[in-house]
Amino acid sequence: MKNKIVIIGCGNVGMSYAYALINQKTSVKRLVLIDFDKKRLEGEVMDLNHGIPFAPSRVAIKQGDYTDCKDADIVCICAGANQEVGETRLDLLEKNSAIFKNIVESVVDSGFDGIFLIATNPVDVMTYVTYKYSKFSHNKVIGTGTTLDTARLRYLVGERLKLNAKNIHAYVLGEHGDSEFVAWSNAVVGTSKITKYIKKEEAESIALSVKNAAYEIIERKGSTHYAIGMVLVRITNAILNSEHTILTVSSYDSKNDIFIGKPSIVSRKGVVGFMPVSVNKEELNLYQKSVEIIKNEVNKIN
Repeated sequence: MKNKIVIIGCGNVGMSYAYALINQKTSVKRLVLIDFDKKRLEGEVMDLNHGIPFAPSRVAIKQGDYTDCKDADIVCICAGANQEVGETRLDLLEKNSAIFKNIVESVVDSGFDGIFLIATNPVDVMTYVTYKYSKFSHNKVIGTGTTLDTARLRYLVGERLKLNAKNIHAYVLGEHGDSEFVAWSNAVVGTSKITKYIKKEEAESIALSVKNAAYEIIERKGSTHYAIGMVLVRITNAILNSEHTILTVSSYDSKNDIFIGKPSIVSRKGVVGFMPVSVNKEELNLYQKSVEIIKNEVNKIN
């Protein structure tokens, strides 16, 4: 394997991913950037390459085209319209589904046989779109899902309990969007239930903050991109290093024929399994609500 990554769509999210990749210790050896704005992209590539002497490992970075996807291990699609103020992730569906057909078919035509990694919103639906257009096995198509939401949750709970967020074991499940929910019934800190330390009203407030985080950030600075860039690196490492790590990526739900955020085991072959989650009746209903919302959006495309 060449440990080669191709990023398609080098706006705020794509470049945050690229920047995070070269600043963290990863197995990536080659990085190819593709974008329709070739002049700006040339500048981005120059800018990144000038920092390589201070990077933790050497990465060969270049501007490329779809033919570069042929021998890539991961093709990450970040292309698409940005979420505007007051716009939900699902509002982006019509814009971004049209963009994806050309991208996915061009990647597949190159001979690509690696893992698709999707960051474009609405990510659960766009992951499904990639799965259908590519005709790849579902385990080789992965969306960022609720991985970012889970990171936001752990950060907020860690701040509240004055503990390292890495010691917080809690998950946001469902749609990466307004129907997502926190599975509080199985959330733990160390070996103790989080609900022992955080009461219901406060838990509801934290969950709302997680859900509204993107809207809050977009209102203040126009877009969210640094954190999702770091999330993409985390998923990339899990794939390239075949970690068999549990992440709440958007993966295939065969029962409902959708992609949705749930605890998935990620390795070099993509999603190789799932971890069952013990949820209470209320949380099960919330999951089903997310399922129905995603199914409705998928049906619009179909």
